[in-house]
Order: sequence, then structure tokens, then C-alpha cells
Amino acid sequence: MFYRPEDGHGLPHNPFNAVVTPRPIGWISTRGADGSENLAPYSFFNAVAYEPPQVMFASTSAKPDRDGTKDTVANITETGEFAVNIVSFEMANAMNMTSGPWEKDIDEFEKASLTKAACSEIGCSYVDGAPAVLECKLTQITTLPGEANRVVFGEVVGVHLRDDCLVDGKFDVTKFHPLARLGYRDYTKVQDLFSLSRPGDG
Repeated sequence: MFYRPEDGHGLPHNPFNAVVTPRPIGWISTRGADGSENLAPYSFFNAVAYEPPQVMFASTSAKPDRDGTKDTVANITETGEFAVNIVSFEMANAMNMTSGPWEKDIDEFEKASLTKAACSEIGCSYVDGAPAVLECKLTQITTLPGEANRVVFGEVVGVHLRDDCLVDGKFDVTKFHPLARLGYRDYTKVQDLFSLSRPGDG
């Protein structure tokens, strides 16, 4: 099968998201200039640089009460800060609850019965108990072709690691099984690992 996206795929569901998988989930927490809290998951998310450490996530839709974007991007535009909470398998249902199209005055931490913790380097809250949290300062927001498509880049200025996830000096993902997004409404968890040595490794 071959198709041009501009012509349509002819399938019952769009296969694009199922092709680019698995995708890590950035559970982004922000605080608006008015002090309101927001928490929402984004599966167009990844790390993009080591030095200094930087991450990105993309927001691809809009809410009627946010002038062409979503609460997360609106808050970051106002404050220049956000935190990335890494999602463990045990937090799947709470993460899913925060994905709803809630009005901007709804606090998703409360909606999903999550406990807040205060970030150290930025002004917003993070998910208490998350296996890792990246506190970020906005570097740029880029507009992509298409309606409401924006990519947010941030520099990581603080890192929280849950102590039980550190084993022999390494951050061990098998201690919490990261949740990853597949296509459609499907997810998976990381639980099996294998290692490869790169050519030229000593």
C-alpha cells in the first residue's frame, strides 16, 4: 500500500501515529500567569540535545477558550516555564484523565487525584511520585504548517530522579516501566531491555 497524505489513506483510521511508535509521553505541567495549574500529556515529545540538555514537545490542536492553542502552550507563553513528568505504567489512568478537554480553570492535578510537589528552579508544580521530572525554561516556540501546530523547546535546568529508580549509579527504567504511546488508543510499557555495543566501543 502507498498513499499520499494529501489524498487520504482510505482506511478506517489514520495509520500515521501507528507507524511512528512507540513514542515517549511528556506529561507537561505548567502554571499560568494567574496562578492556575495545568497538567496534560503529549506523545509528540522527546529529548533533542545533551549540552545543554534540551527537550521538545508538539501541541497539535486548540481549545475554544485558548485562542488557537491549548492550555499548556498558553501557560508557557505567559511564564516561559514548564516541567516534564515521566509517566510510569502505574500512572496510566491518571495520565489519561488529564488528557481530557477540560476548561482552563480546571486543575488536572485535582481532577486525577494527583499530589503536587513544588519545582526547585521554576514556578510550577510537578507530579509527586513521578519517576523523573525535568524542570525546563522555554527557549523557543515554533509554528509548523497546519492549524494549531506548535513545537515547544526548553532547556532542562533541574532534574528530579526518584531514589528507588537509581540502581548502581544508573537510572533503571525497569523499576517503573515507562508508558509509551502507540497508534490509535493503544499504549505499551517498557519492561524488556537488551544492549548493543556501538562499532568502535572499547
